Amino acid sequence: MDSHLRAPFCAEICYSSRYCCPAFRNRGQGRLLLPALVGHSSDLGPMRRERKSEYNTSRDLPSARDFVGTRIEHFLRQLSLAQRFMLSSFVILVTAMVGLGWWIGQQIGVGVVHRTAATTALYVDSFIAPELQELAEQNLLSPGHVADLDNLLRNTPLGRQIAAFKIWDGHGRILYSTNPASIGQMFPVQGGLARAWQGQVAARVSDLRDEENISERESRTHLLEMYSPVRLHGTNQVIAVAEFYQIVDDLQREIASAQKRSWLVVGIATLVIYLLLASMVRQASDTIQQQQIELSDKVARLTQLLAQNEDLHKRVRRAATRTTALNERFLRRISAELHDGPAQDLGLALLRVDSVIARCGACQESSSDGPQINRDLNTIQTSLEHALREIRTIAAGLRLPELDRLTLEETLTRVVRVHERRTESKVTLTLNDLPAQATLAVKITLFRFVQEALTNAYRHGHGLGQEVRVRREAGHLIIEVSDQGPGFNWDQVTAQDGHLGLVGMRERVESLGGLFRVESGPGRGTTISARLAFTAIGGAYEQ
Repeated sequence: MDSHLRAPFCAEICYSSRYCCPAFRNRGQGRLLLPALVGHSSDLGPMRRERKSEYNTSRDLPSARDFVGTRIEHFLRQLSLAQRFMLSSFVILVTAMVGLGWWIGQQIGVGVVHRTAATTALYVDSFIAPELQELAEQNLLSPGHVADLDNLLRNTPLGRQIAAFKIWDGHGRILYSTNPASIGQMFPVQGGLARAWQGQVAARVSDLRDEENISERESRTHLLEMYSPVRLHGTNQVIAVAEFYQIVDDLQREIASAQKRSWLVVGIATLVIYLLLASMVRQASDTIQQQQIELSDKVARLTQLLAQNEDLHKRVRRAATRTTALNERFLRRISAELHDGPAQDLGLALLRVDSVIARCGACQESSSDGPQINRDLNTIQTSLEHALREIRTIAAGLRLPELDRLTLEETLTRVVRVHERRTESKVTLTLNDLPAQATLAVKITLFRFVQEALTNAYRHGHGLGQEVRVRREAGHLIIEVSDQGPGFNWDQVTAQDGHLGLVGMRERVESLGGLFRVESGPGRGTTISARLAFTAIGGAYEQ
């Protein structure tokens, strides 16, 4: 069938080019061909189902508004802060200046109309009013005054610009008109006519749709309509209203020229303001960018310094941990040397002294010096035994147990029990929510801290109210060792006063980044506390 016969059966929008009717495709209008011809109705069902499926799919596609909004948002995100400010200020300035220009144009039009109305009112008072004074006594104009009015409207410059002229009385009746057919007609007193009877001059550009403007509509589409009150000479009494219809061609040209000048001034002012604003924003933006570059450079250097500081801090803590390891190895070596050296020599000396005492026991009677020699030998024996016990105690204290296989709880329990056996005193141990394991450096510091604190509590606090409290708090271990002894003034404690133990404890704790604190006072006992991170760096000692 020809395309011009198939075209009437094309309907809706074409979503598939294979169903597009050639007649409409050639016109640039994609339409879906509905096979309504006889013999092709069997294909309608599948095509409708495909059309419906395509329509449902199209509903899921983003709308054009969403697409445009997304593109605008993407564009704005690519702009800098200064560019966004300039764009927004440009839009605001243009909008404000367009509104201001429109308002100024309207005011210019109103001003020109009012100026023309004032000129017309002056013309009425000077030339028209003297011819209408008789209306104060009668409702009709005499033929002589009508002739004078005709002469004024024909032979004066203003009269030649007037398209129509009417005189109204207070009842809305036309007493005089340049169109004689309208004389005597009556119309409602409203609008500008009513304001004129109140003593006001009313003016507007009229579209001549009022019923009284039938004759004026035949020649013009718009006229300047003005109502001016006519007063009785020497009084403010309004005796009539003069209505003028002036041609607006010259007036509109004057208004258009003034509006163009105002738009030009507004446009130049807008451009100058925008350029000044752009210059200031550009300078401020350059300053901000320079400051941002300097700030970024300073931040980068500060970040580098912080990283170096952190690295140095870690190195210091590793060095402190290695120092702790070397110190423990050194103490272990000293312990071994004391046990294998002086302790063995003292033991041998004791054996020899026992032998000498045994041999000299028989010669006490044969010599007058025998009893004194025996007493001297007993004194030497007692001194050697005491020295041997002290050396063995020192050697045992210097040597740490194998802490790497012990938990924190086992480490603390062992150091407390060793102290109780050594001093035969009672210590209250309180453990709360301890982690199962910690680094070896923490275990060593914890062991030495509690060991030295209990030793001080026994030595200076006479072992009264000894108590050890350890708990976990926000990834840290809080250790407190207290006694109820006489206490002391911590501010006066120095290493030269013999309190090397406190100084050593403080150095051990702070070497692992911990906090050390002593609370004491005369008659108030002593509490020594430490705060350690149980994940402190183990360093090479653990390896």
